[in-house]
Amino acid sequence: MIIDTHAHIGKTLNFIMSEKMVLDSMKANQIDFAIVSNVEAIEVDHNQNLLPKDKQVSQVSANRKAINFARKHKDQIGVALWVKPLQEKPNQRLENLIKENRDYIFAMKFHPYHSKISFNSPEVREYVKLAEKYQLPIVTHTAAGFDCSPLRVLEVAKDFPNTNFIMVHLGLYTDYSEIREVFSHQLPNIYGDTTWVALKVAKEIIKTYGNHLLVFGTDNPIDGINTLKKEIYQDYLLKASKELAKEEYENLMYKNAINIFNIKLQVHE
Repeated sequence: MIIDTHAHIGKTLNFIMSEKMVLDSMKANQIDFAIVSNVEAIEVDHNQNLLPKDKQVSQVSANRKAINFARKHKDQIGVALWVKPLQEKPNQRLENLIKENRDYIFAMKFHPYHSKISFNSPEVREYVKLAEKYQLPIVTHTAAGFDCSPLRVLEVAKDFPNTNFIMVHLGLYTDYSEIREVFSHQLPNIYGDTTWVALKVAKEIIKTYGNHLLVFGTDNPIDGINTLKKEIYQDYLLKASKELAKEEYENLMYKNAINIFNIKLQVHE
């Protein structure tokens, strides 16, 4: 079994990711389940400029699209709610969306870069309180720079010990020293995903800090239908089972995801 905890749909900026692309790519690469967020909830562009008003999509509208996708494919697709802390609040409309569709929602998604906001900001923390209320794990983009630093995730995770936090990318465009610092604290509610992380780095984290910490994630299909054909992901799909112990491999590719996101799937050993 393979669970991809980090996939997308949506059309905005230079991103074009359809539901069909996700499903076709999953089938071609034997992915059993994927947690999907809608990139149309992006608030700022690649240069940190606020998107024009006519290009903004409300968090409720964007997430409703993802939920409708999951409703059509409940055994294959779950949702990570992409929220907009720069311009919106965790309002009643969003809470109602969660309450009405909790069976399809597995996480709350933040992108500090594309929201131009620090992960430890008061605005983000208000959303984390809502996630905590509904026992939703938090997945957040981590990368170089203050706002997206894994150290900001550590700060918030300390204040919300009952909520799980997943550091996407393990700190993109860094030497992973901050990730090592975070994991050295051994907080029981902080994890990472493998999106654009080389298998050798994942192996080091697993061997050094524990095989319970990482989940498989990809950004699929951010680079098109063949995203998962890239060498960095073929290493996980074809080589990881040989380079990791059985328990390490199974935890990385699906068991940790099942535990962290509370995914109900029939697992065949």
